[in-house]
Amino acid sequence: MTLQAHAISVELGGRLILDEVTFAAPAGRVTALVGPNGAGKSTLLRALAGTQRARGAVRFGEVDLLALPRKERARTLALVEQDVHSEFSLTVRQAVELGRTPHQSSWSWGSADDEAVVASALQRAQAAEFAGRQLGTLSGGERQRVQLARALAQEPRLLLLDEPTNHLDVRAQLHTLALLQDLAADGITVIAALHDLSLAAEFCDHLVVLAAGRIAAAGETTTTLTADLIEATYGVTADVLVHPRSGRPLIAFSR
Repeated sequence: MTLQAHAISVELGGRLILDEVTFAAPAGRVTALVGPNGAGKSTLLRALAGTQRARGAVRFGEVDLLALPRKERARTLALVEQDVHSEFSLTVRQAVELGRTPHQSSWSWGSADDEAVVASALQRAQAAEFAGRQLGTLSGGERQRVQLARALAQEPRLLLLDEPTNHLDVRAQLHTLALLQDLAADGITVIAALHDLSLAAEFCDHLVVLAAGRIAAAGETTTTLTADLIEATYGVTADVLVHPRSGRPLIAFSR
């Protein structure tokens, strides 16, 4: 289903962080949310997820997303934030099992179906190899994979990710973004905030560009990501070329 955000505004400490942000993220696609530091990307993701108080409306298909009861919303969407730390002593598997909470009741905890979903989530996020370890022993990149696995265990139809490649090495970055493409192909609406424009250009079909809390541009990546947009948004000079293997946009930055 398509996500439609209309006139999303957030004010924090007397400062307007998001100003009438309106855009659509199509189903079956990976939408990259990009923009300079401080543009409001993380705040926008939290506003879409309903964890940040905001003005405006968020619809997912025909559903008013922010009007849903919390448990039903957790069955619909998952938010993967940056650098989430648990105050509890949990193993990786236990942390991922928490993703099944919205689907369970007091008399149906830990079914065989739940175990299968958790095992699949760990495998797809490349976290199965350290499923028995304590969260506190993990590196930043390993924790990032656990957060993704927990989100997958929720079986969401809308997946929101804040810098999902943060702390990951190159191989893990490529795997994670390829996984997001696979999830989108399965019909999940995916929105990922990314710092790396080159990764956004290679893996994301749709682009939403934020600058100073407002939409600077939105649309298909191949037509939206231009040298003029990069200069206007980031204040740097770049050429947008064509990748010789994938045919996707390739960004060459100049000093």
